Amino acid sequence: MSAPIDERASAAAAADAGSPFDLDDERAYRLWRERKLDERARGVDDLLVGLRDAHALDAAERAALLARLTRTNMALYHVPATGEDPTLPRALGAQLGLVRLDANWLAGEDGISRIAVSAHTEAGAPDGGRADYIPYTDHAIGWHTDGYYHPEARSIRGMILHCVRPAPHGGRSGLLDHELAYIALRDAVRALMAADAMTIPARVDEAGVARAAQPGPVFSVDADGALHMRYTARTRSIAWRDDDATRNAVDMLAQLLAGRWCEAASWMLHLRLGAGMGLVCHNVLHERSAFADDPAAPRLLYRARYLDRVAGSTAAPTASATAASASPRAVPG
Repeated sequence: MSAPIDERASAAAAADAGSPFDLDDERAYRLWRERKLDERARGVDDLLVGLRDAHALDAAERAALLARLTRTNMALYHVPATGEDPTLPRALGAQLGLVRLDANWLAGEDGISRIAVSAHTEAGAPDGGRADYIPYTDHAIGWHTDGYYHPEARSIRGMILHCVRPAPHGGRSGLLDHELAYIALRDAVRALMAADAMTIPARVDEAGVARAAQPGPVFSVDADGALHMRYTARTRSIAWRDDDATRNAVDMLAQLLAGRWCEAASWMLHLRLGAGMGLVCHNVLHERSAFADDPAAPRLLYRARYLDRVAGSTAAPTASATAASASPRAVPG
């Protein structure tokens, strides 16, 4: 296994090399683009890491997860089936530097969301009105990033999705590294970086405005130089900036996610999470197919969303990060 990355040296080298996300720095972009396409995951197996115990990672398991997150912004893991253990996502996240949970109003008191089909009830009932929201139904969910309706200060930078029980049929996940979407849209991405490119209208309930309108960019760059994406394929409750450049860019992104770009179609990964499998990611683009549930053993996933990125995962790969990513594909479980 490669020696640990000197994060301060890597950050300094990245600063000297420029940013691939600076639309005026073509040289930095071309160098990064070549590495990014070379290191992308060719299949689900490239992302998979076997874990003996998600509550207590050993050094090799943690390094394997970080290597994949550095290269592709995501990693898949598999642990021996543990049954319903809602402490697992939080324990795993803490070992990866994910500590600031997004305790949204549909999550449990522990900040973990139980993603399962909900019965229709009135808001305020034990169900909390979850059935009004697509993740808590058996319907398909289009491409999106989590928390696209949040203000910038609550941007979701990291996420863990852990499968307790899959549905007997359907429920496949689609994954796309948002940095690859950026590459595909580089010529149009300037419009999607506008501060008001995409606005989520206010959410109003009986008490008034429950959440103010949230304008913001689709692509933005964090203070640490990492690329962040905020997007939903929904066509309702979305207001796009009204100009030709934005309309063209949004159409290009929709065509990309529909798989109509031959090369980019191979960048998308699809899998059905089994019991004990999970995803750790930097809030990459993802989707879910519809599924048929089994009332006797209903589909259940735990979702933990964070305001953090994984600690120790490089924002834009440098030469040092590239060398450090050459670790085994999976650790035996």
